Amino acid sequence: MSTPRGQFSSKTGFIMAAAGSAVGLGNIWGFPTQTASNGGAAFVLVYLILAFALAYPALMAELTLGRHSRANTIDSLAAVAHRASTKFFGRAVGWYGLIVASLILSFYTVVAGWMLAYLFAPICQMLGMAELQQWLTSQSLARDLIFGGLFAGLTMAIIAGGVEAGIERWSSRLMPALIILLMLLIIYVLMQEGANEGLKLYLLPDLSQVTNPQLIVNAMGQAFFSLSLGVGTMMIYGSYLSKDDSLPRLGAIVTTVDVGIAFTAGLLIIPAMFVAQHHGATIYAEGGSLLAGPDLIFQVLPVLFDSMGAAGPFVALAFFGLMTIASLTSSISMLEVPVARAVERSELPRPTLTFIIGGIIFAISAVIIANFGQLFGLVVDFTTKYSQPILGIMLCIFAGWVMHRDRLLRELKEGHEDIEQTLFWKIWPIYVRFFCPALILLSFWQSL
Repeated sequence: MSTPRGQFSSKTGFIMAAAGSAVGLGNIWGFPTQTASNGGAAFVLVYLILAFALAYPALMAELTLGRHSRANTIDSLAAVAHRASTKFFGRAVGWYGLIVASLILSFYTVVAGWMLAYLFAPICQMLGMAELQQWLTSQSLARDLIFGGLFAGLTMAIIAGGVEAGIERWSSRLMPALIILLMLLIIYVLMQEGANEGLKLYLLPDLSQVTNPQLIVNAMGQAFFSLSLGVGTMMIYGSYLSKDDSLPRLGAIVTTVDVGIAFTAGLLIIPAMFVAQHHGATIYAEGGSLLAGPDLIFQVLPVLFDSMGAAGPFVALAFFGLMTIASLTSSISMLEVPVARAVERSELPRPTLTFIIGGIIFAISAVIIANFGQLFGLVVDFTTKYSQPILGIMLCIFAGWVMHRDRLLRELKEGHEDIEQTLFWKIWPIYVRFFCPALILLSFWQSL
């Protein structure tokens, strides 16, 4: 190995890093608009249940596998296997996860580059640089390459610092900043006319929707994907945990923080959409569902910012600052997946390997940018719609079936000596064997 493996220096550092990985662009706009399109508060209720019934057990599988093996995703899965065939299968799954994480980062870099460009736009507006502002808010090959490259460079710079000096230090700075910006924006938006209508939709449940099969499946998918499970990011972070840390407790805290921030983001996005509607924006698509994704971020919210007069550029600056931070905390965890493998297998120093691998991934981003119409949706569907559920099932199988029960118990006893007497141990081993794969498979099947 080229360097000793890193380790989180504190529980707080791990929680900030893991929560940062989970809290990304999808949480900030995906969860709120899914909520509004699936029964409002009824969706929130089902999501909260499934976050702990499905996402938390799957998160525990990744953390346990990672800390037990203390290696990258490929070697971790091979290490828990006893037979040559399952070792080979473990390496194949690990490589698949590494490739998927890299591809997710390649399209994520494109979208995060847009956020970074929009972050500079209100500054240009305040300085009276109208032409530059127009260029920053108009999609073009040059803009997307420049700002995608800037974002990729920021991600690489953090990962080059390693676990404690890079991931932990910057996650511990960025996550509090994200939460502060989120709270300030919520306070401001809730004071605007039209916000109450959005709050009613978000907080008052239509309980007749709770048993809607499509709502349940959508909530299940959101709960699973919101914790960035399936591609090995949490396995890598688990491998950097101390043996003195209680995995069930840390996993519960990370799940709670992620769910809490997703819910809090809804308190901003849904009222903000109705405030924008009050000022003339169209917030419903032709099918009757609320706009989501890029349509929300780049069509609806700019109307809101423009309607705010002199305060508009400052609110826009805070919002796109929030989105950029959310992007960055997720992107560093994705880049760490291939970098961790390279660091453990190469004699080259971590910074060199980081910029080589990061450069290759950005080259893929550049190809996507140059062929956006043909490749962007294809890469998104391949990674998030098809690959993540399959990988999630595989990781549950390795934790529940390949890693023997006695080794699971020994690993979980580290940092939690009385784990055998807890309700967690009585339920989780069986749950991760049977229920998690079945529920993920159901969600995957319905999504097709």
